[in-house]
Amino acid sequence: MASKVIQAFYNDDDVLMHAVKKVKAAKHHIEEVYCPFPVHGLDKAMGLEPTRIAITSFMYGCVGLTVAIVMMNFIMIEDWPQDIGGKPSFSYIENMPAFVPIMFELTVFFAAHLMVITFYLRSRLWPFKEAENPDLRTTDDHFLMEIEIHDNEAELMSLLSDTGAVEINVSEKDLH
Repeated sequence: MASKVIQAFYNDDDVLMHAVKKVKAAKHHIEEVYCPFPVHGLDKAMGLEPTRIAITSFMYGCVGLTVAIVMMNFIMIEDWPQDIGGKPSFSYIENMPAFVPIMFELTVFFAAHLMVITFYLRSRLWPFKEAENPDLRTTDDHFLMEIEIHDNEAELMSLLSDTGAVEINVSEKDLH
């Protein structure tokens, strides 16, 4: 199934931010904005919800810390206790100060790697996936705002031309 969308091109990120605010103030829904680089504040201007990736990062860090504690307790205390530098191997608590670097490293390792994997899966990015940007100029020097048309094409064309769009196109977009 396909729907008609208006694609407005901009060549400056400040003009794009002004245009997004103007379109949102006119109560239109912006489907997507394609940018060649991250634009600070664009997500807030579009009204997008804050990301929850920090929460998952914290949970992944807790998993890493747990793995580190269980692993070190098993390896250094239960399975093969060794007297290294005069440190006693009677209990985990007595050796914990020596294990702090390992706990820190595994916490960071798990948080970083699992957070990246979660980001790729959530964004539906995987190896050999083709790009979904509608115009190659959005990877170089242009910004594109995409708005779905609901019997308001003339109104949107007028609004977008007033916002400083350098080019406005109407095209069909496949809905996945």
